[in-house]
Amino acid sequence: MARSQEPQVYLKEGRARPFFGRHPWVFSGAIGRLAGDPADGDEVIVLTHDGHFVARGLFNSRSQIRVRLYSWQETERLDETFWRTAIASAIDLRERILGLHDPAGACRLVFSEGDGISGLVVDRYAGWLAVQFTSLALAMRRELVVDELVRRCRPQGIYLRTERGIGREEGLVLADGILWGATPEAPVTIAEDGLRFEVDIRSGQKTGFYLDQRENRRAAARFAPGRRALDGCCYTGAFAIALARAGAREVLGIDVSDSALEAARRHAALNRVENVRFDAGDVFQRLEHLADGGERFDLIVLDPPRFARSRRGLDQALHGYGSLNELAVRVLAPDGILVTCSCSGRVSREAFTEVLAGVTERTGRPIHVLEQRGQAPDHPVSASCPETAYLKCFICRVA
Repeated sequence: MARSQEPQVYLKEGRARPFFGRHPWVFSGAIGRLAGDPADGDEVIVLTHDGHFVARGLFNSRSQIRVRLYSWQETERLDETFWRTAIASAIDLRERILGLHDPAGACRLVFSEGDGISGLVVDRYAGWLAVQFTSLALAMRRELVVDELVRRCRPQGIYLRTERGIGREEGLVLADGILWGATPEAPVTIAEDGLRFEVDIRSGQKTGFYLDQRENRRAAARFAPGRRALDGCCYTGAFAIALARAGAREVLGIDVSDSALEAARRHAALNRVENVRFDAGDVFQRLEHLADGGERFDLIVLDPPRFARSRRGLDQALHGYGSLNELAVRVLAPDGILVTCSCSGRVSREAFTEVLAGVTERTGRPIHVLEQRGQAPDHPVSASCPETAYLKCFICRVA
């Protein structure tokens, strides 16, 4: 098809550089004009203000991300072959390069922008797949996506999970439910580093489990032997149980969710660890209570939910991280280990480091960062899209 017959998006003058650099999001403010009257979900060609080819993408008039870019080859159409090849490439990275092919294990098979497939997330939990669509255009192509996943993975079932707020942001109407195959009637049991966990892919946080912290749980466990440990915001206990199994003297897990704690206790029984207990409560209040009571821990893990969902919430989020880490330092014994995390993409590593510097200033206790870690490699970071590097995990020694 000739270019003149395809819908075209012309960028404003001076706005093309990020997209030549393969950043995948064209926001509405970067667009000068449209040609060809594209419908939502249509393939479009993105051009500079004076008509030079930039990339191919999918259009959505209802989203602030007006075009998501996928190909920088002018003659490469975003057709069935393109999507099948892209999905196959993502799966190949996990199975052939990363070696994540344990049939009883779990991993992220497709990580949206990290795999060049903006708007699609696929997680594998043993024989089941959980799928999220975060773009209208990809959701419109879900039959093709499901067909390729079935062909490549041969799962027992594929379950759709929706993300809070995405319907409003994308003009997308979806509901959680089975996309293909059987519905898992009970939590799916997965294996991770010799431990077993039950994952409720129908109603758990995200798609059921925090796969992005896999290597960080392993790293934190190295410091566990002989230490008294606390896991704040423990969710279903993955960090806590990894610490307990690695030889911690005792482990206390805290979370505000009763249902998450019930799962955590089941996980402790499933893995036959008896040196761990789980208590319900707000982590800020519980840490303050522990500090006032003179309690001390040798190792503390902080993995709170995302504090900043937008740029407007950044200052409040940084204040929250500062308060939480300060409370943790108050109950951390001298020469203790602090494993502190932020999954807020709006919070940079530099800003998170400044948070810890503020904690040192207020407490008078030096904090030495031993390791700066990120998400597991099945959540690859795109060099062209720094927003994909969302997870920060600092392992620190607190004097």
